[in-house]
Amino acid sequence: MQKTYTTISGQTWDAIAYALYGNEYYCTQLMDENSDKLDYFVFPDGIVLKLPEQDAIISPVSANYPKWRALLNGK
Repeated sequence: MQKTYTTISGQTWDAIAYALYGNEYYCTQLMDENSDKLDYFVFPDGIVLKLPEQDAIISPVSANYPKWRALLNGK
């Protein structure tokens, strides 16, 4: 069963990603999972978003991300 999230008025993609995953860069994967809702920039109350499967969530840290910075960010 796929997990979902119901929006609160005023939320944005990046704010939701930060609230759920601790990093706003995960909004890309959240948006990919909800391509039918890309018309929203600022959400009203009650929009149900599908959450990506946990194993599908890829760290936003790129291969050229400095190792020291990744350690500071807990990645």
